Amino acid sequence: MNRLAIPFTALLVGTALVFAQWGGGRRAAIGDEVLTAREVPSDSTGTPEWNNPAGFERDTFTFARLRYRRGGGHGWRGGWATDLPDSDLNLSYRLQQMTSMKVNPDGRVLRVTDPDLGEYPFVYIVEPGGLSLDDEEVTALRKYLLNGGFLMLDDFWGEAEWENCEAVLRLVFPERSFVELPLDHPLYHCVFEIKSKGQVPNIYTGIRSQYTGVTWERPDAAEVHHRGITDDRGRLMVLATHNTDNGDGWEREGEDDYYFHNFSEKISYPLGINIVFYVMTH
Repeated sequence: MNRLAIPFTALLVGTALVFAQWGGGRRAAIGDEVLTAREVPSDSTGTPEWNNPAGFERDTFTFARLRYRRGGGHGWRGGWATDLPDSDLNLSYRLQQMTSMKVNPDGRVLRVTDPDLGEYPFVYIVEPGGLSLDDEEVTALRKYLLNGGFLMLDDFWGEAEWENCEAVLRLVFPERSFVELPLDHPLYHCVFEIKSKGQVPNIYTGIRSQYTGVTWERPDAAEVHHRGITDDRGRLMVLATHNTDNGDGWEREGEDDYYFHNFSEKISYPLGINIVFYVMTH
């Protein structure tokens, strides 16, 4: 299994842990009863397992993913469950490996209207090009974000998918707009020094890119954007990583050496770790 070979900083723990034995598995149908990431079989090379010290079982960061109904007509792939559970659990493992944070070895799957939503300071939506929220969900998401929550939107490509995502968030915050995050923002410098907005393709495009040089998934998606929405105090509430697929970088790290070293290791893990660390410490 590949090892994450990013140079240590003062925030990194001293010893790398080893992944548990991994086995394959086809993703089962995901029904309404799924509440945690580990209820879904791996759709890649398997997921890591670890334990926190006794007494810290509840004092941990939990990766929480939001489920939603498809709408807007622009998201064409797997919807809210794309890359589940491998992306969530692999990033969670790397986060506890590479920082001093204690991280839950499982992840949660929530609806926007779940009464437990406020217990999770970070939530993740994948493929928001097809995102749709009803009035109750719009109200619940606005309340969650204004009360200190954070939303990451990831893996959507091209202008049509951006327009759908932007329109849905405009329902949540009609008085606020997305703004491109500058590279001097502290999010890019809190664990790893990130100097550019790298593009992570799906694994198939990524493997071919060593011959084609193409890492974008459609002609109008060559430029990566990191756009945010802040509250009245300047706190980052929403971050949309557009024209890039960080989730595949987390999910597919064990499948191909070239993909791992060029996309998982160099781009998606440093960014994902920085985002969570920043959210949990600011």
